[in-house]
Amino acid sequence: MNLLSITTRVCAGHRLASHARANPFRRILARRLPRFDRGKALLPAVLVVLLFCGCTLTPDYTRPDAPVPGVWPTGAAYGEAKTDAATTATEIPWQSFFNDGRLQEVIALALRQNRDLRLASLNVERAQALYRIQRAELFPSVNAVGSMSKSRTPADLSSTGSAMTSERYDVNLGIASWEIDFFGRLRNLKDRALEEYLATEQAQKSAQILLIGAVANSYLALAADQEALQLATDTLATHEESYRLTQRRREVGMISELDLGRLRSQVEAARGERARSEQLVALDKNALQLLIGTNLPAHLLPADLATVAPVRQVAPGLSSEVLLNRPDVLAAEHRLKGAAANIGAARKAFLPRISLTSALGTASADLSGLFASGSGAWSFAPVVALPIFDARTWSAYAVTKVDREILLAQYEKAIQTAFREVADALAVQGTVGRQIQAQQALIEAIEGTYRFSKLRYDRGIDSYLSVLDAQRSLYAAQQGLNALRFLEAANRVTLYKVLGGGR
Repeated sequence: MNLLSITTRVCAGHRLASHARANPFRRILARRLPRFDRGKALLPAVLVVLLFCGCTLTPDYTRPDAPVPGVWPTGAAYGEAKTDAATTATEIPWQSFFNDGRLQEVIALALRQNRDLRLASLNVERAQALYRIQRAELFPSVNAVGSMSKSRTPADLSSTGSAMTSERYDVNLGIASWEIDFFGRLRNLKDRALEEYLATEQAQKSAQILLIGAVANSYLALAADQEALQLATDTLATHEESYRLTQRRREVGMISELDLGRLRSQVEAARGERARSEQLVALDKNALQLLIGTNLPAHLLPADLATVAPVRQVAPGLSSEVLLNRPDVLAAEHRLKGAAANIGAARKAFLPRISLTSALGTASADLSGLFASGSGAWSFAPVVALPIFDARTWSAYAVTKVDREILLAQYEKAIQTAFREVADALAVQGTVGRQIQAQQALIEAIEGTYRFSKLRYDRGIDSYLSVLDAQRSLYAAQQGLNALRFLEAANRVTLYKVLGGGR
């Protein structure tokens, strides 16, 4: 008998003896365990037992160090970014973050109707049911079984020398092969299922945050494109009016055909730009309707960015540890905890398994005597199985260790990704205000150039080409300002989202 077998039996005997009064089954096993001589084999066995019983086979979980700096990045791009915060983003519900009433209604519609969020919720329910299944393995399964058997024994096999036909009727209430979790293997599997359920629950919260952010950004994009469409429409109307006036001047010979052709090209370019803006608005509506999962009511559509109430500003705080509370990071951490429990279960697969099969009921050779006096029957069959050699067990143990390393890498990558997302949002927050100021100054300068160029053209000093260049520059600058305002509003939503807000 090898040392592992001796160790296992001595450890089991020690535990069974200490619980003999509380459990008759363990008392029976304790009496049946062999007694060992106090010889050379006992001393090393006792030492190994003490070592084995004094430690757990499940590795203790310790949260890994975050593979990111402890503070947010600094520099010219972050100079104006505020990092102090009285409340974190996770403490601000989305109803308090979004101040626009119509946007709140759109988000509420999405939370009720979005199919991706519905799938995430169903996955949580599924994980919860799987956890309950695994937890139920700790308890015996009691079944009521009724059976009937009939057999014929030939004469040469019969004890009486003649053919016999026998019948048997049974009704039992019993336990079929219940594994007693003596070493905690099933409890480890239950813990792993629990961590997977908690990870799925956090994934559902992450999906909700992503949905809220996507709906808000799509709504703001629609507002910005609506504003761009209005700008394109006004620009086209201005060019068409200028073309009509210029065409009259051409009829009386005041301007050349070249100038009229240049203005005509400007009109057609503006018409094409308006068509492109109409396309973008239609695409934005389709994307928003897909997110909310239903038709978007017309009264909830934004007219432009100016009509959308600005969202609340948030700050990330002084430390990057706030990222550890993001739902996707928490989900990765729960899976890492589950990997530790899985390793414990794999290690305990090398230890003996104790199972019990028992039944209590009645049995009779006649159906009429099944419930008669004296027909009681019972069975009690404990089984102890000690693994000796199974190559699959070692391979399964190796898989659990590799799985832990994979989940550790995923957990660290989730933190790094979260840090990068927050840093990017802070960089935009620290610079977009200056970009808007510069763009507004650029528009003022181009407007002055446009007025001066048109005045020179009206007086016949310059050609219409300079006026067209100023018009194109002014239109592009106005579009750029609209894009920057959208970027500022959308970045506030993004910063709120990547900091874990939106619940």
